Amino acid sequence: MLDYTKINSETWDLWASNGCEWSRPISHDDYEIAREEDFVVYLTPCIPVPHKWFGGALAGRRLLGLASGGGQQMPYFAKFGAVCTVFDNSEKQLDAERLVAGREGYPIDIVRGDMTKPLPFEDETFDLIFHPVSNCYIEDVQHVWNECLRILKPGGILLAGMDNGINFLFEDDAEPLVVVNRLPFNPLKMPAKRRNAMIENGEGVQFSHTLEEQIGGQLRAGFVLKDLYEDRDRPGSGVTREFCPQYFATMALKPKQSTLKK
Repeated sequence: MLDYTKINSETWDLWASNGCEWSRPISHDDYEIAREEDFVVYLTPCIPVPHKWFGGALAGRRLLGLASGGGQQMPYFAKFGAVCTVFDNSEKQLDAERLVAGREGYPIDIVRGDMTKPLPFEDETFDLIFHPVSNCYIEDVQHVWNECLRILKPGGILLAGMDNGINFLFEDDAEPLVVVNRLPFNPLKMPAKRRNAMIENGEGVQFSHTLEEQIGGQLRAGFVLKDLYEDRDRPGSGVTREFCPQYFATMALKPKQSTLKK
């Protein structure tokens, strides 16, 4: 069976080595000037996460950056007093976290792992989970939502960025846009020749997911959806962004009286 998570880990290592924009750690100057009332982090490409989504001050709260390596978000959370853990399956992405933490002198737990497996954390460990667009690299997102509910404390917050699937319709993100794929897009159900061509082209193994999987999956896990917004790729990233949003982000709560699903 194809070990697609290993392929995606290696793909992200390569992207990070090549200077991918989501792998460039923040500078010392950015770290120094950041203030808790107006620092900026992203779940999706363009729109900063609203500060009200954090549910108050960060100091003393246990925060998990889920598939959130790269040294772009955790430094700010740590600076403002959160007790941070970052979990990612790319060693290069985690190296960026080590670089910034060492440079700025803050503690952070750095854990390499595969989010298709049970997460290596005890029940009700975290107050907040920050999960940028990344579940497009796994086939089963329900597992992730279930695990997030398990490891959050009652009343805890899940902040998640997601791809809405539109990008997977087209062969190339250039005019004219030509629809070539059916949704949801699942390379594991494609002919091996086509899937292997994607891997050899450095795209990794990516999946689109339905709203039923993304939002419905959070609700089925036991979360209460509180807010969401839509977003697009950054300017210069192709033409699809000119026609429709391609991403969305959600803010969801674990009920204070939640019963863990077994």
